[in-house]
Amino acid sequence: MRTINIQKAKAQLPRLVESAARGESFIIAKAGKPMVKVVPFQATQDGPQRRIGFLRGSIQVPDDFDRLGEPEIETLFRAKRGSI
Repeated sequence: MRTINIQKAKAQLPRLVESAARGESFIIAKAGKPMVKVVPFQATQDGPQRRIGFLRGSIQVPDDFDRLGEPEIETLFRAKRGSI
């Protein structure tokens, strides 16, 4: 992998970007010290794409969903300290 001085990279940036896009990775160095590695961008997909709404119609939420367990919760909130 080739190493390019930062000053040279500034002067040749468009050409270097095209080179990286073709798959040629390189390192940009400052005063001989490697600073960054430039690699071609590759869009990755980590598994299948998520589809919003793909379960629509498959799941039913009960009408009283927001009240499930309400009596037990109310009892817990009204309980006196030390009685639980």
